Formats: sequence, C-alpha cells, structure tokens
Amino acid sequence: MRPTPALVAGGRMVTSFLSATEWMLPSPATQVHTISVLPSRRDFAFSNLTMLLRNSGGNEGESGSTKFHVVRDDLLHPLANGNKARKLDALLPILRRCGVTDIVTCGGCQSAHAAAIAVHCAEWGIRPHILLRGEQLDVPTGYNLISLMFGNVTYVSRSLYAQRDEMLYEHAIKVAGYSGTVMWADEVIGKGLGVDEDTTDGNGSRRVMIVKEGAGSVQALLGVMRLLKYLSGLTLFRKDEKVHIVVDSGTGTTAVGLALGATPVEGYCCYAC
Repeated sequence: MRPTPALVAGGRMVTSFLSATEWMLPSPATQVHTISVLPSRRDFAFSNLTMLLRNSGGNEGESGSTKFHVVRDDLLHPLANGNKARKLDALLPILRRCGVTDIVTCGGCQSAHAAAIAVHCAEWGIRPHILLRGEQLDVPTGYNLISLMFGNVTYVSRSLYAQRDEMLYEHAIKVAGYSGTVMWADEVIGKGLGVDEDTTDGNGSRRVMIVKEGAGSVQALLGVMRLLKYLSGLTLFRKDEKVHIVVDSGTGTTAVGLALGATPVEGYCCYAC
C-alpha cells in the first residue's frame, strides 16, 4: 500500500498534479465505516465497527468475521453528496477560474448529478441551468425538489433528450444570448492546474459551460483521484493486504477516476458494477 512513483501526462507525479489543483471541497476526508459480518448458527449478524476503525486500524475483530469498509460520501453535504460532489471537486473551481457565469447540464427527473450541480453552483456564484428528462412532477420530491430550489429547471421530452449533445448545445446558445460564448467542459483541460491565466472578457457577456450528463469530463476524474489518495493514507489495512474497491457506475467517470487513483498505490484493485 506504499505509494509508488507514477507519472501522469507531461511526466508530472500524481501527488504534484493533485497538489496544483484548486478544490471545491475543503478536505478530501470522509467517514469510513467498517462492517463486520459475524457468522452465527442461523444467520449473519452485522456489526458496525466504525468507532474501532481509528484505534485498531481495522485489523482486529471477532474471530471468524469477514469485514468490508464503506466510504460514507453520502455524508459530505446535507443536500448534494456522494460521488457527484467528488466529480465537481476540481471541475467547479476550474470553470470559475475560466470566468464561467452559467453551467448547462442534464439528467433524469430525480438526477443526483443535476441536484449537485444546482446546489454547488449556487454556492459558488454560478448560474445552474438543468434539463430534466420527462414531465414535471405534480409534487416535487427528493433530488427533483432540490434541483427546482437551486437551479433553473427545464423539462424536456424523452425524444429530445435522446439527442443529448444537440439538446445541451441548443439550450446553452439560448442562455448565452447574442453576445455570450458557449464551451464544453472538456475544452478547458489544463485551466486551473497551475496555469495563471485570466480568461474573463470583462464585458459582462455570459460565458456558458456545458457539463455532460453525470459530469462525464476529464476534470471530474481529479476529485475521485484525490479521494483515493486520502484513503491510501489511512491505516485501514495491513501493509501487504490486497484491497478491492467495488463501486457502482453509470457514466463510468467515478470508476475511471478510482482506477487512475489506485494505479500508484500498491495492492489496490478497482471493480465497477
């Protein structure tokens, strides 16, 4: 589990690459719960060993128990959390540094990504514009309600949503207006990574950035890699223990970020579902 020298683009070390990035989250820290499965005569008993984790390193436990660890990123923020916040960790600071005034993105009616964009953009002074698939709910609940509270929501038909790129671009053009500019998030690769450049035009025009569904962009990988760097520094496992990371994945961004973050850490393997 000792970090080994791993190079990224341009020959830069992963650690220096991440240290040059501005972050949305004040810290990569997260709660990690240890669940011990204790065999009994008839069934399995689950024992949450969270309080023992810091003291014992998670290696001691009742004899014969099988243990796994749960990363509680659902506790990062009261309204928008989980891997959605991780993917915005580096992305939002980069976009704000590029002078972005508005973000256009999309998702399902109860999209956690859309809610995260709405909440965190509101916190960072960027106007969020959310395209949600389907019809407006009679009684908004869950992430749909959060998106409505913090973002400018437009409901679109499923047939229109099937052509996501065209839908996002056309809506971004409307938001930008006659004098504004429209860009895709992946077009600003390198901004905010130690580059001292002011990209604002100073004329008050809107600078609209399109963020794909699920924040599927290169910059979104950095926050997930930052999480892995933090986890690798915890004394959760024995020095020679092989670690398997299991994650559910939709767009694949979180899984790729975890895999890249695990590359320089000996003994880590990532599995996506």
